[in-house]
Amino acid sequence: MTIDAFQLYGTHLVDPPPVRLRAGKLEADLANGNLRTIRYDGTEVLRAISYLVRDRDWGTYSPEIADLKIEQSDDRFEVAYRACCVGPDDTKLIIDVRISGHADRLDFEAEAIAATGFETNRCGFCILHPIVGVAGAPATVEHVGGQIEATRFPDVIEPWQPFKNMRAITHEVMPDVQAECRMEGDTFEMEDQRNWSDASYKTYVRPLALPWPYEIPANRPVRQKTSLVIRDISGSTRHPSGMSGGAIKLELGARTGTMPDIGVIITPEEADATLSAKSVLTEIAPQELLFYFDPGAGHDVEALRRFAAIATVHRGRSTLEIALPCKSSPSSEAAEIARQMQLAEFRPDAIMISPSVDRQSTPPGSKWPECPPLDEVYTAARAAFPGIRIGGGMLSYFTELNRKRVPDGQLDFVSHCTNPIVHGADDLSVMQTLEALPFITRSVRAIYGDKPYRIGPSTIPMRQNPYGSRTMDNPVGARIPMANRDPRHNGRFAEAFALGYAIRVLDAGLECLTLSALSGPFGLIAGPAEPTEQGGRRPLFNTVRALSRLAGASWQACVSSSPSEVLAFVARDAAGARLHIVNLTGEERKVDCGACRPADAGKELLLAPFATAALPLAD
Repeated sequence: MTIDAFQLYGTHLVDPPPVRLRAGKLEADLANGNLRTIRYDGTEVLRAISYLVRDRDWGTYSPEIADLKIEQSDDRFEVAYRACCVGPDDTKLIIDVRISGHADRLDFEAEAIAATGFETNRCGFCILHPIVGVAGAPATVEHVGGQIEATRFPDVIEPWQPFKNMRAITHEVMPDVQAECRMEGDTFEMEDQRNWSDASYKTYVRPLALPWPYEIPANRPVRQKTSLVIRDISGSTRHPSGMSGGAIKLELGARTGTMPDIGVIITPEEADATLSAKSVLTEIAPQELLFYFDPGAGHDVEALRRFAAIATVHRGRSTLEIALPCKSSPSSEAAEIARQMQLAEFRPDAIMISPSVDRQSTPPGSKWPECPPLDEVYTAARAAFPGIRIGGGMLSYFTELNRKRVPDGQLDFVSHCTNPIVHGADDLSVMQTLEALPFITRSVRAIYGDKPYRIGPSTIPMRQNPYGSRTMDNPVGARIPMANRDPRHNGRFAEAFALGYAIRVLDAGLECLTLSALSGPFGLIAGPAEPTEQGGRRPLFNTVRALSRLAGASWQACVSSSPSEVLAFVARDAAGARLHIVNLTGEERKVDCGACRPADAGKELLLAPFATAALPLAD
C-alpha cells in the first residue's frame, strides 16, 4: 500500500531513514549525525547518544553536516564528519565528530571550536537511557571525585536531578549483561525526562546550577567523549520478544475502568471561528469546553461574551482556564474577572486557575519568581466564584506541577498538560513520548491520591514555552522542537498519536482529557488555505469524535506484544463491545487479535501506517 507522505505527516518532508551501524552484537542507528536506538543482542541499551547545541531559548540547533564518512565491517564501524551551527550575528560553532564501534564498545568523540565566541545554553553530549524495563532498576554511579554510589533509576518521576557530578553510570541490560556509560570532558548530571513526557532519563552536560546562557570562548576547543562499554558474562545470543517480524499479538488484559470525558480548548482568538463551525462542534459533541482566559494578554469581557455564546450553542459543561496576572492582590483580580463574567452572562461549571508566572519553568539552581501563596489564590477563587468547582495545578506541563506541587486542600480537581516536542521533534521521539504517560499519571496519583484529575490541552504543537521567551516559528513545516505549529497535526500521525495518548492514560482514571482545539493551529478543522481531508477536517477529528462518543463507557485493557508499535483497548457501552486498535508506526503492521474474539472470527488484520480500527467483538 502506497500512501502519500502528506496524508501521513501533513508535509511532503519526511525524516530520512537512519543508517544502521553494526559491530558484532552491537547495533546503532545514525540519524542527523547522532546515534539512536543503541542495541546489544537485540535489546535497547541506550535510547540515544547525541551531541546537541541549544540557543538561549533552549531551542536546538540543526547543524549542517559535511564530509560525512562511514566505514563498516563485520566487527567494527567508523563514522566521521564536521558539523556547523550558525548562531546570532552569524557566529559559527564548528564541531569535528568521530564515532567508532566494536563488538563490546562504542566511542563518540567531539571537538567544538568557535572563531569569534558562541553563545549557548548547552553544548555537549546528551545520553538517553530508556525507561521501560529500566525505571526503578539498580544502577551504579561513579562521581567526578571517584566515589561509587549504588542506587536505582527513579520509579516515581523525580522533580530534580536524581544523579549529579557524574563520570559514569552502569546498569544491567539483561541477565549477565552490563552496560557502562562513561562521560569525559566536563561534569555531567542526570534529569528525569519523563517530566516532559520524554521516554528517557537524560544524562547531560553541563550542570544546570551553572549560569546560562554562557559564552564558548573564541578559539578555545571544547573536547568531550562518551563511551559505552558492554560486559557480557554469558556470551549467549538472545531473541527478544517482538523482534521476530511476525504478527503483533493482542490479548485481553485484567485492568478495567471508565472512559474519560473529552474536552476541546477554545481561545478568544479562535472564538469567532468556533462559532462559525458550531455544526462541527455539535457533531463532535465533546463533554467539556475549556475556555482560555488571560487578562495579561488583553482578554476581557468581550472574550467572555464570545465564550458565553459558544457555551449556549454547546449546551454541555464548560471550564474557564484563568492565567491570573497576580500583579495586585489575587482577591481583587479574581473579583474583577467575576464582575466581567457577570456582565457577559457567562457562568462556567468549573474554574481552572493558576498564577500566570507559574507557566514559566524554574529550573534547578534558579530563583523562584515572585508569586502569591497558592492557598491565597485558591481562597480568592472560592470567594469570587461561589458554587463553581475550583481546579488548580499548572497551565503548562507536568514538569512544573512536579516541581511546584500545589496544595490541593481547597481544590476540586488538579490539572496539567504535556507536550511531545520539548526536546526532540523527530517522528520516533514524538511517538515514544507515549511510553512516558503512564509514569506521569502514576506520579500524579502518588502525589494527589484519588483527587479528580484532568489532562490537557495536550497537542503536538506547543502553545506556550515554559523554558524560553517564545515558541519557535515553523513557516516551512519542519520537525523542530518547541514549535507553535507542527505539520503532523494535519496528518494521520496526529490521529494515531491522539488515540495512543488516550490508551496510555486509561489507568489514570481521568475526569477529562483534552487533546485539541476546534480551529486554529491546534484545531480539528483547518483554515481555508490548508489542504486537508474531506470537509476541511483534519484526521485528528476522527479520534476526538470517537473518544467523545465513548465517554462514560467501560474499558478493558489489551496487552500488545509490541506496545511501541500497536496499542489497543476494548470499550463496552449500550451498543456492544468493540476492539479499538492503533498503529503507531509509519509502516504497515500485521496484527493478530484473535485472542480478543472479534466478531469476524479474528483473522489477522493488516493495519496501514498510523491507521486506527474499531472491530465489534463476539458476544
